[in-house]
Amino acid sequence: MARRGRGCRWLARLAGRRPADRALWRPLRGPLPQEEFDRIFSRVPRLTVEVVITSTALEVLLALRDSGPCKGLWHLPGGTVRFGEPVTEAVKRVALDELGLTVSVGELLGYIEYPSHYDNGLDSPVGLAFRAGMLTGEVDDPLELRSQIAWFGTLPENMHDEQREFLARHLDIASR
Repeated sequence: MARRGRGCRWLARLAGRRPADRALWRPLRGPLPQEEFDRIFSRVPRLTVEVVITSTALEVLLALRDSGPCKGLWHLPGGTVRFGEPVTEAVKRVALDELGLTVSVGELLGYIEYPSHYDNGLDSPVGLAFRAGMLTGEVDDPLELRSQIAWFGTLPENMHDEQREFLARHLDIASR
């Protein structure tokens, strides 16, 4: 007869914590320091969320990367899921942080693996792409948003191949 419930207690002891210690955990504010980010994500895949917002005209909202190794690329707004953060809450946080928009989280469209990151000496992200709906109204004035954004009915050339292929497959949006 198999023992039940031992696994969680065993893992908690292995980590040097009792399950009750979880109440002391506090959510991380802001991004990880670069050194810590590099140390962690050079060894394990990084879980991210991608925010897919579409218009009634069958366009997708993309943001222009303004820093880092992917500077100048159009991309789905996205970011790292923080430890202990539910992925749907991560979608809302990323939309607010990157776009200044409050969104409702819709269906999980699928996942995006980024071999181009790993092949170029970066990390190895895996993105969960969620459909999201804007709750704060229409995007009429992009100058009010935190990122440079635009609606695309045809996907631009200067974006991650992995995202372009994903959007073409899941939203039937063509590339230029």
